[in-house]
Amino acid sequence: MTDKSTAPYGAWGSPVTTDLVAGQTIGLGALQTDRGALYWLEARPNENGRSVLVRRDTDGRIRDLTPAPLNVASRVHEYGGGAYHVADGRIIFSDKGNGAVWLIDGDAPARRIAAVDGCRYADFAFDPTRGRVLAVREDHRGDGEPKAAIVALDITGRLPPHENPGQVLVDGHDFLAAPRLSPDGQTLVWLSWDHPDMPWDGTRLWLAPIDRTMTAESVQLVAGASPEAIVQPAWSPDGVLHFASDRNGWWNLYAVRDGSIRPVAPVEGEIGGPHWVFGERFFAFLGDGRIVAALIERGIRRAIVIEDGRISPLDIGPVQGCPMPAGDGLAYIATPTTAPPAVTRLAHWGSVPESVRAAGPATLTAADVSIGEPFTFPTRDGSRGHAFWYAPTNARFEGPAGEKPPLIVICHGGPTAMNTNGFSPAVQWWTSRGIAVVDVNYGGSTGFGRDYRHRLDGRWGVVDVEDCAAAAAYLGREGLVDAARIAIRGGSAGGFTVLAALTRTKLFKAGASHYGVADLTLLASDTHKFEARYLDRLVGPLPQAEATYRDRSPIHHLDQLSCPVIFFQGLEDKVVPPNQAEVMVRAMASKGLAVAHYAFEGEGHGFRQGTTIRRVLDLELGFYGRIFGFAPPDLSERVQIQNL
Repeated sequence: MTDKSTAPYGAWGSPVTTDLVAGQTIGLGALQTDRGALYWLEARPNENGRSVLVRRDTDGRIRDLTPAPLNVASRVHEYGGGAYHVADGRIIFSDKGNGAVWLIDGDAPARRIAAVDGCRYADFAFDPTRGRVLAVREDHRGDGEPKAAIVALDITGRLPPHENPGQVLVDGHDFLAAPRLSPDGQTLVWLSWDHPDMPWDGTRLWLAPIDRTMTAESVQLVAGASPEAIVQPAWSPDGVLHFASDRNGWWNLYAVRDGSIRPVAPVEGEIGGPHWVFGERFFAFLGDGRIVAALIERGIRRAIVIEDGRISPLDIGPVQGCPMPAGDGLAYIATPTTAPPAVTRLAHWGSVPESVRAAGPATLTAADVSIGEPFTFPTRDGSRGHAFWYAPTNARFEGPAGEKPPLIVICHGGPTAMNTNGFSPAVQWWTSRGIAVVDVNYGGSTGFGRDYRHRLDGRWGVVDVEDCAAAAAYLGREGLVDAARIAIRGGSAGGFTVLAALTRTKLFKAGASHYGVADLTLLASDTHKFEARYLDRLVGPLPQAEATYRDRSPIHHLDQLSCPVIFFQGLEDKVVPPNQAEVMVRAMASKGLAVAHYAFEGEGHGFRQGTTIRRVLDLELGFYGRIFGFAPPDLSERVQIQNL
């Protein structure tokens, strides 16, 4: 083994290239199984972020099912999810481009079944005996907020696509989700919630016979009379209704038996999560009566098996979501700490896992990979915060003696989201160059119980900022990082935390806001329906809390900002519109503050195009180099910073 070369932290030559992050690496998700075949979605940056439905046949052949320009995604609630469903050889899916719904019936070519201007669809379920498919419809055809409904779409071909908006089965609520038919096809269950609740605050689970008109008399409230966050209602093969709920302080699994709700396997961990997107699966039924599930503990999601109320770990490592039954075995998306995520198959229980499709090439040696170590730290309010620590790691380089590495604090979006320590080229991009990373699950994050999630209620812009600062300060006190070179970066709600941290503390010396929020009042008045009342709980209801909105908004505290900021923004963003960044940049520039701003055509909320992702990586690395005094060796573009 050769000796390592010495180079300044941040200036190490890295095997993690922009092409590895944004070209060779794809997104994997929405795994489903049917008749022994595996299905999943691939988000491909090199195809402008197009989402492709892929199938692995029982003979091992892998092929694309949706050629360009089809883009399998949904824009319901803007965040989408639940964009396809497969059952008994038939596939239903939504095309993001125009909201049209397509059907693939066996080996027949795909055909459109619904294409109505202004209508979006997601969260599908087949109703085969009636020749239709159920879906959540978001209807933008009228004035005001779009209307939610559960509808039945004809799939027989009797109606032309432009005359098939769907027969309304359920409406009358602000939001609807998860229409699921009982195995005998006679009973429908679904979820609802209404403003100002978000689905992780309070949802209701309903049940009704599907063949009768759904009047108030025929619809039964199963759960949710008291505030609880219910996700994934599902029927077992023998017709027992199950669902996940946080009614005991943790998302756990429950079953409805003899008219009463009973816990299946109580645990101080999470089997469930926030309903940001449709179609997430946290548990599934095995053919022998057992249940397989994904359990989150300490921010890490692992597979378990539940039998007779007992939980047993399934030794397959961290997973992205719940493993799915596949023939005599399982299929799942593995999320190891040292290699890219991969669609993985167990031919049968106890067999060696087979990697079916990896998200990217496993080109890094173990000596080049930084593994996220979970740790806790004291918070200002007397709680314990959660984070993952990534040390700078490179097989060929080390830092100068006596020098500590700069630190990047990552704050996730949501803010009701959660980071885990699965391998991420986007994290290794920094660590392999000699920059330490701490990925913070600040108060408000899911995965740590309801009480931890509610720490952020009324205190967004306070608790998240304090926790990010506390994690960074803790690492500084431990002597792991250079306390004079700490940056903070985040996207969406994480971008707000970035800007709030820069205006409320002096700890951070630079910040990167990716499509982040600068003005809370502007956000409350100019966002989409799903998040229109989100801030009622995070900040307070308007107009009563108007002063709090102003006090928490970074745009009103530029006098407290004393370090450079770089802004990245998609011009098609409907969640956090471009005016948020534009207002902040103009105000900073007029005050002589150092600022950089890059906006991207064709990008929405989150960057999906390979060219955009590559450019953002280079620009942000160059930005930190300018601020912290290191020279990255392989940049393709020099960042332009006003007033620096």
